[in-house]
Amino acid sequence: MVMAEEETDQRLRPGWTTGACATASAKAACSALLGEDFPDPVSILLPGGQQPSFALAVKESGSGWARAGVVKDAGDDPDVTHGATIIATLRHGAAGSGLVFKAGPGVGTITRPGLPLGVGEPAINPVPRRMMAEALAAITVRHGVACDLEVEISVPGGADLALRTWNPRLGILGGISILGTTGIVVPYSCSAWIHSIQRGIDVARACKVTHVAGCVGSTSEKAVRRALGLGEDAIIDMGDFVGGMLKYLRRHPVPRVTIAGGFAKMCKLAAGQMDLHSSRSQVDMPWLAVQLAGLGADAGLVAAARGANTALEVLEMAQGLSLGDAIAAQALAAARGVLDNIDVRLDVMVVDRQGGVIGRAG
Repeated sequence: MVMAEEETDQRLRPGWTTGACATASAKAACSALLGEDFPDPVSILLPGGQQPSFALAVKESGSGWARAGVVKDAGDDPDVTHGATIIATLRHGAAGSGLVFKAGPGVGTITRPGLPLGVGEPAINPVPRRMMAEALAAITVRHGVACDLEVEISVPGGADLALRTWNPRLGILGGISILGTTGIVVPYSCSAWIHSIQRGIDVARACKVTHVAGCVGSTSEKAVRRALGLGEDAIIDMGDFVGGMLKYLRRHPVPRVTIAGGFAKMCKLAAGQMDLHSSRSQVDMPWLAVQLAGLGADAGLVAAARGANTALEVLEMAQGLSLGDAIAAQALAAARGVLDNIDVRLDVMVVDRQGGVIGRAG
């Protein structure tokens, strides 16, 4: 029984998306704008039917405007926007204008095609917009007035936070995006990263980029830039999710795709692993030893590789053998299997820890 209690205490705590926080802030500001007190805490309805409540960190109003803010709690997820204040400022709009969303300081603006919003639009995604529209409509109906409102969302410090996200690469400039499809942040969720990979591919396709590179991290990204001269809009920060990237490319192809990563990660791909994270896949040392044998390594080297602790140790053993190229070729075959022979020119680049290219195929 004690163990069960300890396991319960260690469960990761979910949090709230920027879209949920923006909705709570907008609802509170709208209530104040129409003459009510600021509801504190303010409750909202999420798409899944949950009704969380949020304490207000900002409550201000004046002639023709009202402002409310909520501090985002991302739970136990390592979200860069955890602790940011999501502020909504509401003003009366022109008759018949409906809801007009604006990007205040710290919220980005769309500058490239390929995203769910048009160029020039504030980076407030469709589901948060719908959540706010429904919450504000309920208030205006209660007061018997039209829902002609200007909704400005701002995030103090959001421009700096955005530099730690994909936004600059996606052409979302000036701040963060207001995101979320459920309103709930699931700790350490893979879905947000895969969503970013998909949007990166969408933007590349919309911008007529014909060659993209999925990179595991910054070292492989720098190697790709040096070797291939690709621009920022061609780089897909796939992290460990090579399978997620390839599956999306199968449905939304780009003429040429390069996969680049360190030796250990590419060993996993070569062995057929499509999730390269250390908690979900490991380098298969016996398999790696077989690759060395196929390159003509003697029995002693093959046995040492089979008992090695790390892929790097095996790589260092394999001096004079083209192990990097062999791994690249096997990784290429595995990746082609996921793409299912669609018309994409695919190649693989294996890099060392210093960013040197130690293997290529395709």
